[in-house]
Amino acid sequence: MPKKAWKTHNEFMEVEVVRTRITLACTECKQRNYNTKKDKKAHPDRMELNKYCRFCRKHTVHKETK
Repeated sequence: MPKKAWKTHNEFMEVEVVRTRITLACTECKQRNYNTKKDKKAHPDRMELNKYCRFCRKHTVHKETK
């Protein structure tokens, strides 16, 4: 659901929230381990997060894939 913002005279105005679903893949074993969402307007570049990989059994860098 879109967030609501106040407009004059106590009317509601719709605010569009653009969040897309992305998949994160381990850089060492290339397994796709995590799904998350991000705001494309605030972060147009590909994300890189340090997450636990259950296949490598250690914390590794996970990059956004298509």
